[in-house]
Amino acid sequence: MTGVPLDTAPADVATTHGGHGTHGGYNLTGFIIFLCSESVIFLALFVGYTTFKLSSPVWLPPGVEGLEVREPLINTIILVSSSFVAWAAERALARRRIWRFRAWWLLTMAMGSYFVYGQAVEWSQLRFGLGDGVFGGTFYLLTGFHGLHVITGILLMGLMLIRSFQKGNYDGGEAGVVSVSLFWHFVDVIWIVLFLLLYIWQP
Repeated sequence: MTGVPLDTAPADVATTHGGHGTHGGYNLTGFIIFLCSESVIFLALFVGYTTFKLSSPVWLPPGVEGLEVREPLINTIILVSSSFVAWAAERALARRRIWRFRAWWLLTMAMGSYFVYGQAVEWSQLRFGLGDGVFGGTFYLLTGFHGLHVITGILLMGLMLIRSFQKGNYDGGEAGVVSVSLFWHFVDVIWIVLFLLLYIWQP
């Protein structure tokens, strides 16, 4: 397929392939079903956490009065902001601005990596472990499972970034970028719910 040369197309080329709302004209039904199945898994974890918390007479481990909110809040702002950066990368690619796409995409990866780093630092400073009661177990399960999704998203973004350097790959748009971006938005929304459950809704 002969596409419009990258970095030379007019701005309105985005309308040719569709915008973010139409997923660039790609059929992503299968991927959306996958995200729905992931949503069910997280929903089950959320319900389990809520049920355990409401039914446990003693929730926090001995010596633990609550979780520090300041640093997790900063990490949350960075992660949620990265969704807007990923969207900017999508728009740049739709307009055939490949170097802008790479810059925004790389920044999204950096923000996601900072979030993972921040979570690792938090884990190292916590005064409870995986075996410290139901709270300890569910906290590490929820944050760890989500962190695994963040790492997966970063790796997928890296793959899409590498593909952008292969000539002709993105001449006609790229469904993979749209899919990974959707996955990233999903991960961000899940974290907002987790942040509210774990850090805001405290005893």
